[in-house]
Amino acid sequence: MSRPLVTAVAPRWESQVAALLDGSTQARLVRRCADLPELLGVTRAGLAEVVLLSHDLRGLDRDAVLGLGADGVQVVGVHPRDDPDAARALQRRGVTTLLAVESTTPELDAVLASLGRADSSGDDRGPTGTPAGQGGPGHAEHGADSGRRTDPAALLVEAGPEGAGQDDAGPGPAAGTDQQDISGQDGSPEGEVVVVWGPHGSTGRTTVAVNLAAELASATTQVLLVDADTYGAGVAQALAVLDESPGVAAAARVADQGTLDADHLVRLAPRVRPGLLVLTGLPRADRWTELRESALADILQQARSVARWVVVDVAPTVEQDEELSFDTSAPRRNGAALCALEEADRVLVVGTGDPVGLQRLVRSVDQLPGLTRAKAQVVVTRVRPGPVGPEPGRRITETLRRFAGVGQVHLVPEDRDALDAALLHGHTLAESRPASPARESIRTLAHLVSGRRGSADASRSRWWPTRRART
Repeated sequence: MSRPLVTAVAPRWESQVAALLDGSTQARLVRRCADLPELLGVTRAGLAEVVLLSHDLRGLDRDAVLGLGADGVQVVGVHPRDDPDAARALQRRGVTTLLAVESTTPELDAVLASLGRADSSGDDRGPTGTPAGQGGPGHAEHGADSGRRTDPAALLVEAGPEGAGQDDAGPGPAAGTDQQDISGQDGSPEGEVVVVWGPHGSTGRTTVAVNLAAELASATTQVLLVDADTYGAGVAQALAVLDESPGVAAAARVADQGTLDADHLVRLAPRVRPGLLVLTGLPRADRWTELRESALADILQQARSVARWVVVDVAPTVEQDEELSFDTSAPRRNGAALCALEEADRVLVVGTGDPVGLQRLVRSVDQLPGLTRAKAQVVVTRVRPGPVGPEPGRRITETLRRFAGVGQVHLVPEDRDALDAALLHGHTLAESRPASPARESIRTLAHLVSGRRGSADASRSRWWPTRRART
């Protein structure tokens, strides 16, 4: 039985494609689309099962091919037989089934029949090699609300000064688990992605991301810091990097064309410190459409081959309201954060040490299992007695244990003078105030992430940045 087929080819191939389809027993032509938007509209309406498109169709990129696969259609790319570059261009965009435009109708039917056999063989895969039923990057559903009725700020008032827990020099279980280790293992075949995320507010996500990346980097260990915040990118400003062309947007454009590789990514990421490369973020929030999730997924995949550690700073917003506002596939401003969380090997959830910040942090920790399967570590910044009372570390730790089930909390003390000095000069804490409590705490966090020990213990005599909740 013939299958409904639509074409979307450049004008110079129209006559050859028409001749190719004439007399086909495997497909019937239902529409000739003049451009990519018309093609996407036809496929989203469910009018076709197969798409025949040319390598030089205007606007064709990886995101469009992924969209066609998500619509449930199979894609066949046509190209001149003597043009291997055209074939490679289709493959880089995710088209795996190719056909020479000079082919005969029986050859076309053989290709279409092979697609049909792949469907019926139980190989549950779409036209671009993506498993059927599996969404693109960042399509995870949200976790359910835990339904806790008590305000976590109340415990800060209830907790008295007695019974402070003893600090543990070793790493404890990660957020939301009982015995989860966040220690990295050297010698991994590819780099690990560490996403710095957290609730709304000035939680210090960018400060943690920048200084963590600087602590992980060395002359022998390369780190790539990626600013993927689509609401308020700030990594370039924190490091005094004047970049008129944002690196992440340039990398996304190359990824959309399917030509991003490790060498190209390195050229787009300036080296700002020994071992530290930076992919700067969008200079204006209204340019968020330039960073689509499929492109970011490609960037992070290439980044793994470039650096031992890939530290990604993302926006706090992860809602997917576009699905309620659009009848068809919609642009997703939060897609970058969702994609990064899905691609992450570990996530640092950053909140502030005050009643408002802790309440938001509890909600974010509850939400995290629906967004990622990565290992998690809770980090609380701006820890000080003022908003929570005496012994702020113990009170914060017990609050998060009781209301979020967090076994280990990493504490970063309030250190405004050191942070202001670093920001003024565009330096990291290690450069401007190497002995400051905040720097010592983030250095210890880097040791926990990387699995290194030794010098991390030196800071414990002045500040205990990692605490386990008492059971």
